[in-house]
Amino acid sequence: MELKKRVCLVLSLVTGSLIIGIIIGNFISGRSLGRKLFLTPYNKFNVVLDILSKEYVDPIRMKDVTESAILHIINELDPYSIYIPSEELKQFDEDMEGYFGGIGINHLLFKDTVVIVNVIKGSSASQAGLLPGDRIVYINDSIFASNGITEEKVVKALRGGIGTCLKLGICRNSSDQIIEFRVKRKNILSTTVKSFYEIEKGIGFIKICDRFTHSTYNEFMHAIMNLLSLGCKSFIVDLRMNRGGAYDSAIKIVNEFLPGNKVIVYAKGKSFPRMVSVSNGNGILQNSQVVILIDKISASASEIVAGSIQDNDRGLIIGQCSFGKGLIQNQIGLSDGSAIRLTVARYYIPSGRNLHREYELKKLGDQIHSDKSYYGNNAKVDSTFVYHTLHGRSVYGGRGIIPDIFFLSSNASRLSSYYLDLEKKNIFNQFAFEYSDENRSMLNQFKDYSSMLEYLKKQPILEKIVNFASNNGVKKRILLINYSATQILNTAYAWIVSNFLGDDAFYPVYLNNDPVIIQAIEALRKGYAYPEAVETMKYKELIRY
Repeated sequence: MELKKRVCLVLSLVTGSLIIGIIIGNFISGRSLGRKLFLTPYNKFNVVLDILSKEYVDPIRMKDVTESAILHIINELDPYSIYIPSEELKQFDEDMEGYFGGIGINHLLFKDTVVIVNVIKGSSASQAGLLPGDRIVYINDSIFASNGITEEKVVKALRGGIGTCLKLGICRNSSDQIIEFRVKRKNILSTTVKSFYEIEKGIGFIKICDRFTHSTYNEFMHAIMNLLSLGCKSFIVDLRMNRGGAYDSAIKIVNEFLPGNKVIVYAKGKSFPRMVSVSNGNGILQNSQVVILIDKISASASEIVAGSIQDNDRGLIIGQCSFGKGLIQNQIGLSDGSAIRLTVARYYIPSGRNLHREYELKKLGDQIHSDKSYYGNNAKVDSTFVYHTLHGRSVYGGRGIIPDIFFLSSNASRLSSYYLDLEKKNIFNQFAFEYSDENRSMLNQFKDYSSMLEYLKKQPILEKIVNFASNNGVKKRILLINYSATQILNTAYAWIVSNFLGDDAFYPVYLNNDPVIIQAIEALRKGYAYPEAVETMKYKELIRY
């Protein structure tokens, strides 16, 4: 009997130990495996964050971990979907809208000092008495004349709510005395139509710079009305280096050139209802010739303009193959003030083609520069992606817009690695400010860019900028300097002229004797950009293989 009790006791202890062991093992196993039995693809992220928060050995800033994880997830989708943190969203939205609260100056970080390059006429800065060449020592209560000042910090300090006041400490004319100004922020238009002018009698030129905003269409129409008043009936719209942006402006611009009931663009996606944009027939440029200039950077909204004009046989496209971005992003706001800008649809131009060119995200830049399909009148095309324009011309999808006339030999084709180093180190802007500052009294006498340009051409500008670059980390390379001399000079001249005469004066100087523009003018002179001439492909007479 005693033996039986002992045996029962031992069995009970063993059984109890096994049960406790199993429970502990399951508990540890469950924790180490992230409670796998209860995970789904949708709650795994939250479970992992919860475990990190409760059990990681050191304290964790969960906001930083979450932000980093979201950034990584979104970046893995495609090159165009992005996560925008709450502290960056305001400026991002302002850039898309084309308006922000500011004082109306163009500034530059020059030798660890914020300098005013020029002052916009009629702005609050102009009314307060700020001048080009002024050095900003402090903004409100923060010193801005020291090492460590970044462009991001300067922009954040200068921008703000419309109607709010800004306190600036200014040094002027090399004086150590600080003058204090109080300047009220006003609504500032961040212009995208940087320049428009009559480039030849009856021909208007419009440069839409690096992006489209929601205000680009209004800026475009302002330029058109001015050019029409000068008697312009044909137009060159330069979309080179324009990465796209707001689709609504692109659609409205195309509408001005088309007769009624013509498809401009349509879009569709998994959860995106099919959207078709059709011309309303009220455009004021239906009888005008138009040439669109594009290059390998022209993307998105730029491609909608060029592609719709091409597919409707409405005008000529001249330049290089465009970038090839056929996707639409939608901005989704989150409750903490951040946002996701997510690819939600593909767009298609009237022929039915989607222009999207596939890239590897990490090799995007290299692929753009090495892809030979961007260049030449014998550009690489895929016959399986052949489509047809309104009147039957063959066009191709899947690789951006292939222009009607390729023209690689632009001023930009003379850009050596030396020139690109000058751009990368911001030498042009820095040199132009120093030269302008040293010669301000002389250059202030010129009231138009033509006379100032003639004066500058007589000065040793090339020698001066090469020496300036050498003193600022760009070694002299004589062969490359000679190769790009014309464009180095044009760029330097343009920056100097714009310091005194504003952004409007930059492009007439920078694009002086641009062979792509010369080709566009020739096409317009011959009437090759009228619809009937485009349909019959008379422009082929201009193609030089």
